[in-house]
Amino acid sequence: MHLDVLDLRNFYYRTGLGRAAKQVICTQISGFWPSVNGETVVGFGFAAPLLRPFLDSAARVICLMPAPQGIMPWPPQRPNASVLCEETLWPLPNGEADRLVLLHGLETSENPTRLLDECRRVLAPGGKALFIVPNRTGLWARRDGTPFGFGRPYSLGQLESQLRRRAFTPERRAGVLFQPPSNRSFWLRTGPFWERAGQRITRGIAGGVLLVEARKDVYASERGLPEAVKRPMRILEGIAIPEAKPV
Repeated sequence: MHLDVLDLRNFYYRTGLGRAAKQVICTQISGFWPSVNGETVVGFGFAAPLLRPFLDSAARVICLMPAPQGIMPWPPQRPNASVLCEETLWPLPNGEADRLVLLHGLETSENPTRLLDECRRVLAPGGKALFIVPNRTGLWARRDGTPFGFGRPYSLGQLESQLRRRAFTPERRAGVLFQPPSNRSFWLRTGPFWERAGQRITRGIAGGVLLVEARKDVYASERGLPEAVKRPMRILEGIAIPEAKPV
């Protein structure tokens, strides 16, 4: 079940906890992808808060928002780049995206398998996708006061297994949001401390939210094999078949 776009907008843009979460996730993404110069970056779900840093360097930025969630104009004071679409039928040609970001897209999907197939379709060969989901064992998945408390949370193993089944190769992973999901001023003020401590203690594989970067697998084409079988090599043509001699 997708959340309403107004609820998502209010959380990320109008609450201290949402702004803190956005900053932490954006910092981690910039560590994964320090440069996207000349590339096409696509977001799905409610990826708008994470796409803004790419606007000035990417060749093109597209923000896809699923119909059950709803849509909002984005980015402010710039030409609109947000598009309303069906969850598993995106208005993009094959291989359009060099980078793909999913936030509040996979865990709320009614058909995650088909959604991953659509992700793979729009990615260019060798393209990278970043899947951001609530950690099943984290505090953020257990509280419905944030968007990460809705949908289907994942463990790291569950997410990576599902990606491999749909022909993605997980390459890097990280855990973020170690601060409690509370709007109280103490937790917001000490958020950076909890983030540094959590990264150091768990080596970046825990936290309230998981990020997994995966590469689109491209298999060798088998085209031409049936053609070759239809024209077998006649290596032994002209050689007489030996006959059995009577005893």
